[in-house]
Amino acid sequence: MANTQGRRRRFGSVRQLNSGRWQARYRDPVTGQLRSAEETYATKTDAEVALTHIEADITRGQWSDPDAGKVHFGEYATAWLKDRKLAARSRERHESVIRLHLLPTFGERPLSSITTAQVRAWRTKCLERTGEPTVVKAYQIMRAVLNTAVDDELIRRNPCRIKGADSYDVPERPTLTVAEVFAVADAIAPRYRLLVLLAAFTGLRFGELASLRRRDVDTESAALMVRRSQAEMQTGALFDKAPKSDAGVRPVAFPTELLTDVKRHLDSFAGAGRDGHVFLGPQGGRLRRSNFRDDWINARTKAKVTPDVHFHDLRHTGNTLAASGASLRELMTRMGHSTPRAALIYQHVVSGRDREIADRLGSMIRKTRGEADS
Repeated sequence: MANTQGRRRRFGSVRQLNSGRWQARYRDPVTGQLRSAEETYATKTDAEVALTHIEADITRGQWSDPDAGKVHFGEYATAWLKDRKLAARSRERHESVIRLHLLPTFGERPLSSITTAQVRAWRTKCLERTGEPTVVKAYQIMRAVLNTAVDDELIRRNPCRIKGADSYDVPERPTLTVAEVFAVADAIAPRYRLLVLLAAFTGLRFGELASLRRRDVDTESAALMVRRSQAEMQTGALFDKAPKSDAGVRPVAFPTELLTDVKRHLDSFAGAGRDGHVFLGPQGGRLRRSNFRDDWINARTKAKVTPDVHFHDLRHTGNTLAASGASLRELMTRMGHSTPRAALIYQHVVSGRDREIADRLGSMIRKTRGEADS
């Protein structure tokens, strides 16, 4: 039996248990039911101090139901993800990160039990076996989940408080010279030659190039109209997605020096009809990273360029080559990172400054190819 002869207080009460420890009790400010503090205390004074803190939290409106934080992280993270408005590919990535990197450690833990020390230890172990970009992504998602838990008043404070854990230094990626771009283009299978050239001299992403249709190619103006981007799920399913912002829908001028390559490719390799894909896979199906990767590696090796250069580095190359004489705004517009609506861009860009950028790239091509032919 507990000793109930503790001195009565204006707010709540304390009592000594048979174990000799002290317990603080108070009325739930929401339900009015009598509830006990989450822990017991070694002394009566400690119990009274705890009760004073609870009273102060209730008075300031900062009290939260101690039972609320007992929901498990895995259960809450699953519900959190379901409530997010995410594109299909982003949702798949989030689900994969939560399942592979968060649930094994935190899935069965109550939200209120997760501490900063535990998060720090988890991050350290992850970095020992997983690349830093993946660990940063996992940390960002965990912090977002627990921020929502704070908003839902399930926990008082987010334990993801590790300075610098939400970012990492991206290593500088290699760029190719104009001559190296053409060396790879000359070495790759003919159906992919234009893919390499446009990636380098327009800066389009692989997904944007893979989703191009015949109707998106304007040979009169030497320009491409970017309207969508191809995405691939882990199941292998392909779909075209809308750009993240209006800036993603944009016209991009290409050097007129590539017109011969463009027309030859459309005649020989593109799908039929206005909606035919400009780039197809080796068997005439959709172009995928998987059915292009070996061709890229072989061409890269044959051309004797930087061994670790990725296809996406052609976009970085295009950024670097186009930067000469272009303003930041012009580069952002060309790369699809600006905010003006596509309709406004289309009225001015192709015949304006973006054409000048493409022409400067063309002069680099003429100079390099001329030197190579001499």
